[in-house]
Amino acid sequence: MKKPIFTTSSAHNHLVTLAEVIAMYLLVWSPVPWALIGEVPMPAIGDEHRDLYRKEARDLAGFRATLPQAARAMAHLPTLMIFDDHDVTDDWNLSARWEEEAYGHPFSRRIVGNALLAYALCQGWGNNPDAFVGLRAKARALTADIDAANRMNGAHQDALIGDLLSFSKWGYVLPTQPKVIVLDTRTQRRRSTRLPSEPSGLMDWESLCELQQALLDEPSAVIVSAAPMFGVKLIETVQRVFTWAGQSLMVDAENWMAHRGAANVMMNIFRHSRTPGNYAVLSGDVHYSFMYDIRIRHRDRGPDVWQITSSGIKNEFPPQLLNWLDRANRWLYARHSPLNWLTKRRHLEVRNRLPDRRHAGERLWNGSGIGQVLLDAQGRPRDVMQHDARGSGTTRFMPQEEQASARVAGVSDTARG
Repeated sequence: MKKPIFTTSSAHNHLVTLAEVIAMYLLVWSPVPWALIGEVPMPAIGDEHRDLYRKEARDLAGFRATLPQAARAMAHLPTLMIFDDHDVTDDWNLSARWEEEAYGHPFSRRIVGNALLAYALCQGWGNNPDAFVGLRAKARALTADIDAANRMNGAHQDALIGDLLSFSKWGYVLPTQPKVIVLDTRTQRRRSTRLPSEPSGLMDWESLCELQQALLDEPSAVIVSAAPMFGVKLIETVQRVFTWAGQSLMVDAENWMAHRGAANVMMNIFRHSRTPGNYAVLSGDVHYSFMYDIRIRHRDRGPDVWQITSSGIKNEFPPQLLNWLDRANRWLYARHSPLNWLTKRRHLEVRNRLPDRRHAGERLWNGSGIGQVLLDAQGRPRDVMQHDARGSGTTRFMPQEEQASARVAGVSDTARG
């Protein structure tokens, strides 16, 4: 039998059992379980690990000290979730080959299944409780079936994991105005049977059809996609080159344009005459923030699309590398560059919003934090902000015309002063 395959670079700290994953959720979200943990003395470890232990102990102490404030804030906010790969494991379902390797071994299949079960209980069911009635009942029966050694029935656990891996209701729709459609871009992928090592499309034909049905005759919509629908062209090109070389896992080649079939269907949905006139697409996944104003070429009447991507609360892109990629992308894919016609987005006019705190022409804003979007009555973004986790201030993404007007006004005020 093949060895279980995980492509994460931090597998030595990987959560394995269901108890570990549940404990992680409890300790991350609530200060109460920490009261059950007293002061833990340093274990007997070698000199080479002591500095690392002390550093991680300081980090944990800082996290624990601020957790009550975070828990209080979250208790006052309606919160909805959708998973991405790191809720389960790095590169989760990236390709058909990855799935074959990971699910083909009982140990790695159990690890993935435990993470998915914990997500279902701690996050997923709260998004759409009615869809999880059957799974919750099976999970309750599983925890009731405990042997004398306090272990769950392995066969029943594997059966429940099988149900989770075939479950198709992770995504959900909120009947708000505008309608909010949260996509599952992890479990219903458009897999390549001809080249199983190539990245899978982020959604298969059936789930894309369901997306289109949810959009029909809506005046506007907010779509939540873990990965940006419209990313940075140069970075997508680099990912494509690595994919051609058989190294898609090395660069996380997970973007909508990486799979031609899924990308074409998604573009056709935007062009459909009965789908909304205004789309706001909210994304994360990448470790930087940006915003696009998008128009479909050769269409007099919409739709208008805004791609808004927020960096994560913790991780950032290597600053010098992002600066280089940002600058090279502006040079190579300028508005009238012929390279634009070699991309799958050649039927779109894509314009960057500009970070108001940029100092060297940046289009990509590097800084972990939380994004905030305010919509008007028509579902159009009227203010888009990135609140920096380091407390250095708020960055706003502004249309290029508005930035130009602000600069002219600033010069005029200076001249009058």
